[in-house]
Amino acid sequence: MAVTQRRGRKIMMSPGELDEFLATERTCRVATVSRDGAPHVSALWFAWDGTSLWLFSLTRSKRWADLRGDQRVAVVIDSGEEYGELRGAELTGTVDFVAESPRMGEPCPELDAPERLFNQKYFGLDTMPYDGRHAWIRLTPDAIASWDFRKLADL
Repeated sequence: MAVTQRRGRKIMMSPGELDEFLATERTCRVATVSRDGAPHVSALWFAWDGTSLWLFSLTRSKRWADLRGDQRVAVVIDSGEEYGELRGAELTGTVDFVAESPRMGEPCPELDAPERLFNQKYFGLDTMPYDGRHAWIRLTPDAIASWDFRKLADL
């Protein structure tokens, strides 16, 4: 993954800071483009495995339909209330769809780690609760831009 961030290098997160941030934040915003070119942004839960962002999406959603037509995506994860507390990351690239759709639990070793991370993060469970409505989308980002305005105090 390439870091294309030119400005703001002084406030960008280190790789370790970014991993910790993506592992603990709970909600991302997924930006897609529909077939008619209209943009769409939706909130979603996710898992980060250190390389890829795993999105567990409803298969009957506008987001899913958009990504089936155009796999390009931008995802933002952010936090903070006051200006000096703002932190976040934008991950961009193209997605791929992993395993059956909807996910019913068929063996898929590629999903062992993301499903474990997702279950622990959101449900505190050891096994994935499949509902027959969601499936996995993987974003291995082409670019990541990050910011941590708390670092401004050190400048």
